[in-house]
Order: sequence, then C-alpha cells, then structure tokens
Amino acid sequence: MTPAGAPTGTAGPSARDEDRSEDTMRLRFPARFDAAPGARPGLAPEDLSRLPSTPGAARVTCVDFGPEEERTVEVRDLTAFLAEHRPGWSAVRWIDVAGLSDLGVVEALARKYHLHPLAVEDVLHVGQRPKCEAYPTQGEYQARLFVVARVAGLVDGQLREEQVSLFVGHATVLTFRERDEGELWAPIRHRLAVAGSHLRGHDASYLVYALLDAIVDRWFPLLEELGDRLERLEDEVLESPSRAAVEKVHAIRRELLVLRRAAWPMREVIGSLVREPHECLSETTRTYLRDVHDHIVQVIEMIEAYREVVSSVQETFMTATSNRMNEVMKVLTVVGTVFIPITFLAGVYGMNFRHMPELDARWTYPAFWLLCGGVAGGMLLWMRRRGWI
Repeated sequence: MTPAGAPTGTAGPSARDEDRSEDTMRLRFPARFDAAPGARPGLAPEDLSRLPSTPGAARVTCVDFGPEEERTVEVRDLTAFLAEHRPGWSAVRWIDVAGLSDLGVVEALARKYHLHPLAVEDVLHVGQRPKCEAYPTQGEYQARLFVVARVAGLVDGQLREEQVSLFVGHATVLTFRERDEGELWAPIRHRLAVAGSHLRGHDASYLVYALLDAIVDRWFPLLEELGDRLERLEDEVLESPSRAAVEKVHAIRRELLVLRRAAWPMREVIGSLVREPHECLSETTRTYLRDVHDHIVQVIEMIEAYREVVSSVQETFMTATSNRMNEVMKVLTVVGTVFIPITFLAGVYGMNFRHMPELDARWTYPAFWLLCGGVAGGMLLWMRRRGWI
C-alpha cells in the first residue's frame, strides 16, 4: 500500500537506446563497453558517468517493509531519495530498477551502496550466464551477494528472455531488470502488501528467495505451452506432414535449446546458495532455497523430456514422409507394370507389317481392347492376391 502524501509516478517512458526486439534464438554474448585489450576490469561509478545514457528511461521502485508496515514508492527524484535514510520501522529495503538505459540510476545506486565494479559490469553487460558471486567486505565495498538469473516468457507467441541481477545485503536488496516490460514482481509485491504475511517477518535474504522462486515458477506455464504446441504438431505431422510443420518443430527445438542453456546454470546457482554459507544469507533462507532447487530440477527434466519429444516428432515426420513416398512409388510402379504388356501389344500391332491377316477382320479392334483389359485386370488381381496392393 502507498501512504498518503508519498511520492508516486514514474521516472519516464520505458525506452531503450537500442532495439531489444532481436530474435531470442540468436545467441548473445556480453560485450565490453571498453573492448581495448588490457582495459581495467569492472565499471566504477566514474566510468559510468562517461558512458552514453538515456536519462529517464529507467523506472525505480522502492519497497520498505517490516513486520508491521509496508510502503511502496515509485521514485522520481533519485538523488533526493537516496539522501534520506531508511525509515526506522523498515527491516528491509528493496529497490527495483526496470530498464538499464539510464546509467545515471545505476551510477547513483553503485555509489550509495558501494557495489563492486565487477558486479556492476555484469549488470550492464546483458546476456550473462546465470551465476552467483560473493563479495566480502573489502575497503569501501560492502559485503554483498550478487546473483544473475534469466527470466523467460512468451511475448506474442515468441520466446523472450531477459537478465535479472540481484544484490543482497544485510538489510537491502537491489534488483536490476534488463527491460521494463510486464510486472515480473507483481506476486511478491502483493504478498508484501498483505498485513502479517510470512514474507514480511524475515530478512532481506528471504526476499531474494521469494524473487528467485518467482523467476523459476514462470518457467512452468511456458513449458506447458511448449508441450501443448508439441502435441498439436505431433498430430499435424501424423495427419499431413509438411514443410511448415517441420519449421515449427525446429523453432520449438531452438527455444528448448535457449531454455536449456539458462536452466542448467540456474540449477548451479541455486545449488551453490544452498550449499555455501554467506553472511548475507540466513539459514532459514537456505532451507527454503532447497524447494527452489527442486523446482529448477523439475524444469530441467521437463526440458529434457520435451527435447526427446521433439526428436521423436522429427523422426515421425521422416517416417511419414518416407511412407508417403513409398505409397506414391508403389502406385507409379503398379501403373507402369500394368501398362508394360499393353504397350507391348500396342507396339506390335502398331508395326507397318503388310502380312498381318487379323488386321483385316472386323472384330480386331474390339478384340484388341478386350485383350488389353484382360491383361490389365489379370495383373491387378494377381498383385492383390500377392498382397502388393
């Protein structure tokens, strides 16, 4: 819920300075902003200030919550917002950034919360492999747990995936989404708005568990949709195999490959969070993360099962095509075989021989057709008794 008088609004339109509508089947690799050999690793705040940016292109939302109260604010003036301290009643502050074009937002948060430059670089270089990295307290940098996850979904029937980066502190959670599309965190915000919810009574790491659980749970309806499409394609291939059906099968195969590339590292990420202790990760959260690990294992098993179904559909198409070709060749062979003797008779009586006495008889023409019909009928009857047709 938003208290009366709390600042509301958006930071501006959700625009990106580059077209993000590229085909998700194309493998994307993170590119360095500064690709010069030997360049300093990471992106410090002063580096971000020198990079091209689109002010107002990111939407920043802050959620403060504790056991007794919750407040959600959409931030307009980020500088003034960061200058204020977290309310005393707030046990956890969650700041969500949707859209990465406004590097001023990333820079301000990196300065405020002393984010490690290597992690900031991974946030902006989208296309990262899901991973989990622990940054201990070192110099000006505070202890943080950094997690990169991949979110997948269907947009207009096409697979779209994006990168989500999470920073976990003792009382602060920062999330950075690649695009400002849809309400990825709507179920979590709804749970936080409910008084006495289980989510309010735990620390920041438990919120991260809920966020990761929401990310993994989004895979199940996606896989169910792919499964339904596979069933329809299997029926289509059996009834009328065509090039269009094969193209659809290959499209699903590519989508499953993209999902597999994201799901396997996600299992490693969740597994490492369960196994390896960290000062920003409570034991209660590690216990609940086991359930998320079970879910991602189920996702992987479904992906592997659907990949086998795709292979089976492809084999079915090849078999159906081969059977169809065999039927066509059988018909052509029967027709050719039946006409061989008829062609022979026509060739004999089509010769310009002078001494063929039956050619002068009146019954010759109908007799010729009766002979041809008898030969053809006899051959067809013989083939049928042999089981060839």
